[in-house]
Order: sequence, then C-alpha cells, then structure tokens
Amino acid sequence: MKLGPLEVAAGTVALRPIRLRDAGEWSKARLHDRAHLEKWEPSAPGSWADRNAFLSWPSQWAALRSLARRGQCLPFAITVDGVFAGQITVGNVIRASLRSAWVGYWVSSKIVRGGVATAAVALVADHVFTVGGLHRLEATVRPENTPSLRVLAKAGFREEGLFRRYLDVAGGWRDHLCFAITAEEIGDGLVPRLVAAGRADYADR
Repeated sequence: MKLGPLEVAAGTVALRPIRLRDAGEWSKARLHDRAHLEKWEPSAPGSWADRNAFLSWPSQWAALRSLARRGQCLPFAITVDGVFAGQITVGNVIRASLRSAWVGYWVSSKIVRGGVATAAVALVADHVFTVGGLHRLEATVRPENTPSLRVLAKAGFREEGLFRRYLDVAGGWRDHLCFAITAEEIGDGLVPRLVAAGRADYADR
C-alpha cells in the first residue's frame, strides 16, 4: 500500500513498502548520515559501517517483511519526489484488548526541517487508526533530540512522561520521553490537521 502523497517544503512525500532493491539508497543514506543518526538509535553489535553496508540490507528487509506478514509491524520507506529518503516503522503491534504499537522513523539529513518526518508520521498514524484498527500509537524520544520532539508535537502527539534509562543508545542507558496519541484524539485525521495548519497540502490538488 502507498500512503500519500503530501506536498511539504522539501517536496512530495509518500510512504511505500520497503523493497529489497532499496539496498543501495538505504546504505548510501545511512553511511553518509552516521553523525546525524547514530546518537539517537539503539546500540547494536558491530560497527556502523558493517550494520549499514549494502549487504546488510537484505537480512534487515527479510526480518521486517517476516514481522509484517505476521501482523507485528508495518515497515515503510519514506520517499521525497519519488526518491528514497528514510524509513518509518510501526512496530510491536499488539491486538486484542490493547491494540497498540510504537512508531519510529529517520530521514536523510538532506531534507530535515522540510516537513518530511512530520508528514510521514501523520500519514502512518492515520493509516494505523483506520485501516490498521489500532487504538494507541506511541513514540519514545531522547529529551535532547529537539528536532524529533518538534516532529511529534507538530503531528499532534502529546507528551505522557519520562522513561528513566529506557534504551541503550550510543553506549549508555538513556532517558526517553514518551509521546502518544489515541484514536479518540485524531478527529478527522492528522493529515487533514496538518493541511489545515498550512504545514502540508494534498499533492493531487
């Protein structure tokens, strides 16, 4: 399924399923943006170069696709003007009486502050609350990550509290702020809210 497109300052934003052939653009962006991304992402074995090399993508793609087939995650590529520009993933999807998940995202340093991440979060949130049938979506962000805090605020998420020593990031256990939104809070949708606020427009107008 493709979500969008939306027009923002950086260009035309859309979400689509991740593809095996994204390996080249994914690796290029990740290796180039190490300083931009590594300090915010969970620690993992191996070097940044090894974890984000061209040949490491197939196994990551396969793992995400497997989780998606089991209904446990929704992995999307973010595109700007049709070009791969980042990822957004809805993970840890739980059904039954909870019906919740988390959302995580990254975008290329070339298009930050252009409204791309905010548009992507709004698109995926509207999708999970309608087609996906979820009730709650949350995101955790380090208090120092000011750009990501702005993204969630502009998208309509509210701050709920502080998780102490929540994730191992950049070699240490880091505090994270928890943001969330529920189905009752989205009204007509987060995308229409962005459009009404002048932060985005529908690309097919």
